[in-house]
Amino acid sequence: MKLVTLLLLPFVATLASAVPFKGCHQKVKESIHGPPSDWYKHAPAPKDHMLELKIALPQPKFPELEQHLWEISDPSHARYGAYLSKQETEVLMSPYPETLDVVSEWLALHGLTEEHVIRSSARDWVTIRVPVGLAEEMLDTTYHVYKHAETGESIVRTTSYSLPDILHHHVDFIQPTTMFARFKAFKSTMHWANQAQPAVSGPPGGTITGPAGNPVDASCNSTITLSCLRQLYNAENYNTTATNCNKLGITGFLGQNANNKDLQRFYQDQIPSAYGSKYTLVSINGGKNNQSYEAAGSEANLDTQFGFGLTWPTPGTFYTTGGEPLYIPDLVTPNNTNEPYSYWLEHVLSQDDIPQTISTSYGDDEQTVPYAYAIRVCAGMAALGARGVSLLFSSGDNGVGDTDSNPATQICKSNDGRNVTKFLPTFPASCPYVTSVGGTVSIPETAASFSTGGFSNYFARPAYQEAAVSVYLAMLAPGTYEGLYNHTGRAFPDVAAQSEYFSTVYRGQKTPAAGTSCAAPTFAAFVSMLNDARINAQKTPLGFLNPFLYSTGYTALNDITNGNNPGCGTLGFNATVGWDPVTGYGTPNFEKLKDLVLAMP
Repeated sequence: MKLVTLLLLPFVATLASAVPFKGCHQKVKESIHGPPSDWYKHAPAPKDHMLELKIALPQPKFPELEQHLWEISDPSHARYGAYLSKQETEVLMSPYPETLDVVSEWLALHGLTEEHVIRSSARDWVTIRVPVGLAEEMLDTTYHVYKHAETGESIVRTTSYSLPDILHHHVDFIQPTTMFARFKAFKSTMHWANQAQPAVSGPPGGTITGPAGNPVDASCNSTITLSCLRQLYNAENYNTTATNCNKLGITGFLGQNANNKDLQRFYQDQIPSAYGSKYTLVSINGGKNNQSYEAAGSEANLDTQFGFGLTWPTPGTFYTTGGEPLYIPDLVTPNNTNEPYSYWLEHVLSQDDIPQTISTSYGDDEQTVPYAYAIRVCAGMAALGARGVSLLFSSGDNGVGDTDSNPATQICKSNDGRNVTKFLPTFPASCPYVTSVGGTVSIPETAASFSTGGFSNYFARPAYQEAAVSVYLAMLAPGTYEGLYNHTGRAFPDVAAQSEYFSTVYRGQKTPAAGTSCAAPTFAAFVSMLNDARINAQKTPLGFLNPFLYSTGYTALNDITNGNNPGCGTLGFNATVGWDPVTGYGTPNFEKLKDLVLAMP
């Protein structure tokens, strides 16, 4: 793909007079009331700053793809496990030929021919690199540099953009324009030296009873290790296979580097038989994996150490996805300009061979993500599910919005111009085509107070969870949190796992970690083990998990009935018998789950 410079603009002006778009009316495609409260306008964007624009083209056959997903993910359906191929999926994701022609004509109007364009494998994404000045002309907008008040991050964005009338039904959206989402990692580093460790239940060296009725080391109440998780979730005696083509994928975004020295030290400490083993590194959009200790990522370390450690010797893949285009070295140095998910999805969907289970521990408030973007990225998740991939996402670490139960100090505000108090669901955890993982703490397990859960404002509740969620809502007193949440939305999380006092190695030191970032790779690891068992039995992998979990899988989960997730000036939702918007249906009992999945076709 060639870069387009401002030198093209005279040519563009000449061309414009000779094409049909000349007389087209420009109409607003997307707009927001203003930047989120933490962002402020800093300066006009330099006209020669380069933007990498991603243009999403409509997928008119998506309803057909979705129907395939429901059927092949339902254990009671005759087509269960009949996953689509890459080619079959791409046919259902591709735009109409007319769309390709019209968009190409519009790009050519602005001097952008095929040599300046990158198209996705399904031809549903178009990527171009243009200077701000040309982007402003194409989108009839003005870009500014916005700064984040807390972190100092600078990004180039606008609050509105327009397209010719004729393009509106040929383009879903163009980004980066109106998106201010930061897609942070859902974990925090805990420092035991600075705080009291939780009391260990039971005598030193003793045991406590786990949810499966088996003995669990009492020390697991203060330090979570690989051994603790296998004990707690009833998988002590299961050994995975390295040679059956089963794989586990871990995603890395925002410059998070998985340090290999730390990983080997972790293996030495917790699973010596894995020492010396390696994972496959896949770089997307210029993603790096810097191996200096200074560049080690606490999130990437946590995810790879526990994900790959629990499933060893199953081969692991670490995806490092860049989200930072080239910068201009002056007083306005925008960073983290491009979101990562569309790049990651575009790459993974273009591959013939994809890990059967993939864990992601990143997200942001759903309202910071433009609606059209969320819908489209979620559709990409559905396409992966249709190909037999289980996608697991951390639910978030902010309770129902900000973990603050004090009405006077809570900061849960809508960004729709009304600035009213609202619970804040997270994305992509709110996507109905992924499995959202909440957090638990302690043994016996209770809900982690930070475990984000609730109801999407973007996605309607899917049929697979209607019965379970309706039961929960019926238990709430009439008027509970009226107006604070969308009672008809996709409810999350779906499941949960431990999320505090994980013993990681970070920059050569043992470092405890907490957050639903602990829970997602943990639950994903047990799903990968289940896929291992099914593949060994000549069965297909589990694919999209939720229809299974909500129909029969929940019977093999440990129901969490204590705890709540405060926030937004409230005590949040309560964990209770059955599904709840704090821990979903609960934590895994591997042996029970294994019996269930091996009994399925």
